[in-house]
Amino acid sequence: MPHLVLWDIDHTLIESRGVGHELSAAAFEQVTGQPMRDQAKIDGITEAVIFRETAMMHGLTTNRGDFERFAQALTEQHLQHAAELRERGSALAGAAAALDALAAANVRQTVVTGNIRAVAEIKLNIFGLDTHIDWDAGAYGEDADLRPALVRLALARSSATAADTVLIGDTPADVQGGRENGVRIIAVATGRSSTSGLREAGADIVLADLTDVDLLLKLVTGRM
Repeated sequence: MPHLVLWDIDHTLIESRGVGHELSAAAFEQVTGQPMRDQAKIDGITEAVIFRETAMMHGLTTNRGDFERFAQALTEQHLQHAAELRERGSALAGAAAALDALAAANVRQTVVTGNIRAVAEIKLNIFGLDTHIDWDAGAYGEDADLRPALVRLALARSSATAADTVLIGDTPADVQGGRENGVRIIAVATGRSSTSGLREAGADIVLADLTDVDLLLKLVTGRM
């Protein structure tokens, strides 16, 4: 039985419905002094890369210290607007039941996400999805720029082998992160990527969503 699941967060477990973009814009202006007129690509991209490339779109050159200030501002924005995120956003259908079922089957669970850790914790806590997450085993947007490096880091932090690990995400970047590390990939078409696009990216299995919890549990544990 695979003993570790690596979850993506946005569009896999939760949907912020525009709140995340608004909070990023507020944090960006707070740190740079410029309104965020546009934002770099975000799907499957880490927060450090999003901030750096968004700054470049505004004619700004940033360093690690700027990103760390942005990360702190973004955390503060999520704390201040938690009620709004709870009201406008949601856990995706089947997410809570999937987490519970995997935990009941003694499958260890953590996250590999482009979010910084503090924001990841806030997001899952808001929607009651944090109970079964081993946060110290995960990898986050401040840890590395690209998903393959994040997956490697999570494997190292968890002392898990690739053969005993399943990654669940919604973007081709999630799929790439798993493939480059020999991790089995279950993709869910709950974000902007289609089922065909996720298959073409190399996902081992593609599901429409997380609502068939019994099927997901069988796929993760290999008890088909």
